[in-house]
Amino acid sequence: MYPEIIFEDGCLVAAYKPEGWLVHRSDIDPREERVLLQFLRDLVGCHLYPIHRLDKPTSGIIVFGKSGEIAAQVQAQLEGEESLKKYIAVCRGYCPEEGVIDYPLPPVADFKHQRKRPRAELPRQSAVTIYRRLDTIEVPYAVDRYPTSRYSLVEIQLVTGRRHQIRRHFKHIHHPLIGCPKYGKSVHNRFFAEHFGCSRLLLHALQLQLDHPVTGERLNLVAPPRGQFLSLLQNFGWRLPE
Repeated sequence: MYPEIIFEDGCLVAAYKPEGWLVHRSDIDPREERVLLQFLRDLVGCHLYPIHRLDKPTSGIIVFGKSGEIAAQVQAQLEGEESLKKYIAVCRGYCPEEGVIDYPLPPVADFKHQRKRPRAELPRQSAVTIYRRLDTIEVPYAVDRYPTSRYSLVEIQLVTGRRHQIRRHFKHIHHPLIGCPKYGKSVHNRFFAEHFGCSRLLLHALQLQLDHPVTGERLNLVAPPRGQFLSLLQNFGWRLPE
């Protein structure tokens, strides 16, 4: 599966990022050759500037600026309250129907020099996630210690944008996301891979709303899930809200 441009004008490029692609080259994963920024530069024929990021295993909508000034303007907007960042995810169990997770998080230590610092020394940053449950399913398999297994489809809105925020917050409320090797449960990840042919992190950036940095027009950018995530939704009979 390859990236696809969703929106383009003289200022911005919005694209669908498949899971497994890096947004830009990183020392965290130096051997990965699937790099979205380089792919889109070749496609549109001009330099692009990252505005925000999606983790490598996350799919969905992402935006780049065609100049550093435009990228800085939109980045400031995304960090404020005037934008909307909406995700969908699948988590273990029946999570509450709706809620707000207000739980500060320490920075993620990606590099060796960061990991040497004791966790208690890393300052926690405010982190707020809003969610509502869209649907549920109970499957007749004893994946864990119960005779059946339950899962929820969740719509998530980010108020802040900390690293791995959604995955860490759902682990905190004891409803880890399916397919997450770092904050999830391997027994459920294997179950989805073996029984449903879905071996990816079930987290997808569905929608992004922002004001155009030049015209002021409200942009509503939507990228529905594809591939394994879409097949799973269809298999479970789950529908996304219009």
